[in-house]
Amino acid sequence: MEPKNDTNKIMNKFLSEILEQKKALKNTLSYFMSDEFNSVSKLKNKKFRHLIFTGMGSSNFSSQYSATLLNDLAYKVPSYSINTSELLHYQLNLITPDTLLICTSQSGESYEIKEILKKINKNTECLGITNEANSSLAHHSDTTLLIKAGKEEMTSTKTFVSSLLVSYLLGKSLTGMHPDKWIEDIKNVINIFEFEHKTYLPKIQQMIDFLGDLPALVMIARGPAQATAQQTALMFKEGIKIAGFSMSGGEFRHGPMEMVQKGFKSIIWAPTGKTYRQNIKMAEDIIRFDGKVLLITNSDYQNDNPNIMIEKIPVTDEYLFAIASILPMQLFVDQYAKNKGFEAGNFSRGAKITSIE
Repeated sequence: MEPKNDTNKIMNKFLSEILEQKKALKNTLSYFMSDEFNSVSKLKNKKFRHLIFTGMGSSNFSSQYSATLLNDLAYKVPSYSINTSELLHYQLNLITPDTLLICTSQSGESYEIKEILKKINKNTECLGITNEANSSLAHHSDTTLLIKAGKEEMTSTKTFVSSLLVSYLLGKSLTGMHPDKWIEDIKNVINIFEFEHKTYLPKIQQMIDFLGDLPALVMIARGPAQATAQQTALMFKEGIKIAGFSMSGGEFRHGPMEMVQKGFKSIIWAPTGKTYRQNIKMAEDIIRFDGKVLLITNSDYQNDNPNIMIEKIPVTDEYLFAIASILPMQLFVDQYAKNKGFEAGNFSRGAKITSIE
């Protein structure tokens, strides 16, 4: 797929926000290390029956990431992630006075979040995670953690990575892990977001050429990388109007594998960790059935089959890998749109903040 005219050289708003992610992540980390974020430590001494994480869209994905992390770290009480709309209409009875409700909304003004805040018991503790200090969520939360990503107008990029970083920091804080054990790993992730776009662009164009035109694309992941796969699918739908579908690797094995044939195209996240072997086997099975796989991994896996392309992200921690591995997908969306002659990330059917249900 050849770039059209000179559109690939244009610094548009979407790309500008992608390039601001290193600064956003640094601001998020600095905020965490400040006394303000230490208000989280007060929660460790309280007795909760369970934690319920909730959000919509990108915030829902980071909520799932948060619950997975705390359960994986064997936090003292179970954590659940529930889409806010479903929580509001069908599962509201789960929220009791001994629940810690953790609401994530980048704007702090999402319709469903505001409705949940109206309905919860006044004795229920609410922790709000938002990018806006003066938002409804911030004002109605007992404790507020700010994403600190800065203003964002397009499809979520820096607010998404900063939300995941806040979730990571929150999980580590609640489980009592000392910063010395993970602060350098986070700094290494932040450095990945400092790159020369013109140097990175040929690699992105290779990915675009490998996958070709995309009537649809399936994103497959397990564990924390599911948040990244879900956000990638959302970017494809919002940013370039392509039917991107995200599926758990386990679920894909139970039936949807029947879709795989010549012309099937997918992206698989395969970080080293608890399900690395399963993810690699999934990739190998898809190419065996003549489908294509763009494999995103941190391992030295090699495969010379022409139906697989491998992108290595040098981040060892499975949860931090989920943050870093969104970058090539963001740049893919930007460049794919430019090749087609338009700018990615503009909203034409809705708005950045969803104020209706």
